[in-house]
Amino acid sequence: MSTAYTLLNTLYVTTTGSYLHLDNDTVRIEIERETRLRVPLHHLGGIVCTGDVLISPALIGRCATEGIGMTLLDRNGRFRARIEGPVSGNVLLRRAQFEASADPARAFAIARPCVAGKLRNSRAVLQRGAREAKTDDDRTVLDAAVTKLDASLRAVSVADDLNGLRGIEGEAARTYFTAVNHLLRADQRATFALDGRSRRPPRDRLNALLSFLYTLLTHDCRSALETVGLDPQFGFLHVLRPGRPALALDLIEEFRAVLADRLAFTLINRGQLKASDFRITEGGAVLMDNAARRAVSIAWQEKKQEKLTHPLLEAEVPIGLLPQLQARLLARTLRGDTDAYLPFIAR
Repeated sequence: MSTAYTLLNTLYVTTTGSYLHLDNDTVRIEIERETRLRVPLHHLGGIVCTGDVLISPALIGRCATEGIGMTLLDRNGRFRARIEGPVSGNVLLRRAQFEASADPARAFAIARPCVAGKLRNSRAVLQRGAREAKTDDDRTVLDAAVTKLDASLRAVSVADDLNGLRGIEGEAARTYFTAVNHLLRADQRATFALDGRSRRPPRDRLNALLSFLYTLLTHDCRSALETVGLDPQFGFLHVLRPGRPALALDLIEEFRAVLADRLAFTLINRGQLKASDFRITEGGAVLMDNAARRAVSIAWQEKKQEKLTHPLLEAEVPIGLLPQLQARLLARTLRGDTDAYLPFIAR
């Protein structure tokens, strides 16, 4: 199994126990004293290590000298630290981010593809459900929702400001969540039916599950943004508020349906979660118990190890690297290296 990937000029090391060291002008990656990969330093703009990865002092020093940033994430993909030399372009990137966030036209130009990506991926989930539907009623409801999302996508293409875009996104989200019960197995709907989207607190079991998965996804997106040097607080689609990771919330939009929601439906339809895994408080909030949270966390980490072909890079990558790749594409857009941000669209 591959232990490292070089994508967008960045080396991703994903296996705990890996050892990275300098070999002349090359990074050599070893596991149990066996060389798994060699990458010339001049090919790299950054190195991202997930889990307990060993790095030689010589390599750290050389990367600092060469301006190659190193990012350390824990086993769950949460940001630990970034190692950089005395000269870094991140301050220029953050300045570009702040300027774009403060400019309504530029913020809108980045927010629109985020919303379009979310709607296209939501549509794909419902369309797949319609193809696999067991009853005509389920198929009819899902097809109708797909048609409405098509209309929302057309509206996104002609929207002219952020407020209008947010209104389209909100209406599309209501369309999507009105239909998702028809993605559940018929014998699970009494237990897991979603009664509209509720967050603080969740009022039913599916909302509780989705909120937990969205939290895990937000952590991953926030780590990805920290890795490339972006400030996760300054977003474009989501309004800035103290303590709110607005840019991380922007980034998760294109992943919600195809990563978090699909996993939720799979866990329910396979019977891996039961009514007894949740408890209802006196105030009506629905919470997952600790054992269920651990099970969902494990399923999330396993999901991140699965591979798919990134439609833009045309390379096979682990799902867990998707936020990292999209964060780098966003950074390139802010730097002016690309004309427009291209969201992840599931095939």
